[in-house]
Amino acid sequence: MSIQYKGINNKQRASVLLDILRQLYPNAACSLVYGSPVQLLVATMLSAQCTDERVNKVTPNLFLKFPDALSLAQANREELEALIRPTGFFRNKAKNIQSSCQKIVKEFDGKVPQTMEKLLSLPGVARKTANVVLAHGFGINQGVTVDTHVKRLSRRLGLTTETNPVKIERDLMKILPQSDWENFSIRIIYHGRATCNARKPNCYNCKLSHLCPSVVDR
Repeated sequence: MSIQYKGINNKQRASVLLDILRQLYPNAACSLVYGSPVQLLVATMLSAQCTDERVNKVTPNLFLKFPDALSLAQANREELEALIRPTGFFRNKAKNIQSSCQKIVKEFDGKVPQTMEKLLSLPGVARKTANVVLAHGFGINQGVTVDTHVKRLSRRLGLTTETNPVKIERDLMKILPQSDWENFSIRIIYHGRATCNARKPNCYNCKLSHLCPSVVDR
């Protein structure tokens, strides 16, 4: 469920917010480093409960050793676990990455599928990962990527009152043009890192504060 703020509806406010975010972060892009859709898939899976910065330190050696779906599908599990260990939850991540790549090789001719339905059929892949892969791997805006930053800022900005990522995504999809679904998400992530952090949002210097019902110490 969404709310209204200062007499304008959320669709109008989202448009203004997006314009400001474009000005603040004109060159915003996916911060994960990858060379192919399957590498993006793997990097995104590794980013769960881990920073993109740490993932980017792990993936060069990982992709040098296992550059594609076939090599990852056939990888020694212990070696794979050792390579991704710094990202946390490495055993479960290794299992899901290898199982996903095995399915990609077996059912999708070694290529990452380009539909939400097929991506969600891969082990360990939920809508967040699928949205990232579709948007940045194939230029397809199928939904809005909802990570911890998007969840936090969307609620603080009053664009949703939901706590479930799927319901937050639905609210955002209703008020944002489809062509800007990923543009909004990636820029909100940048803003969450730069200004609106979890513990102490810098509302005084926030360029979105005049549109934010959660602003404090302005």
